[in-house]
Amino acid sequence: MLQNTDYDSSTTENQAKTYRNRLNAWAITRISPDAKPVIVARFRTRSDADGYMRHLRQVMPNTTFEIIVDYQRDEAVASS
Repeated sequence: MLQNTDYDSSTTENQAKTYRNRLNAWAITRISPDAKPVIVARFRTRSDADGYMRHLRQVMPNTTFEIIVDYQRDEAVASS
């Protein structure tokens, strides 16, 4: 059977990584008064992030979490 070998596999792999990075635009950050925010998890949809944040608040009620759009990650993808 013939195979299509007219593509550069490294380019295809880089495009797949870039696309995969753009999928996770939503992030949950842990906010602490004495340090900068730390990203806890990334999600493809806002509703997934909301659901996980509800879980985190039940498990760690004395910790402050916030959902953000991960612009810095988008900029890193765009510049690649």
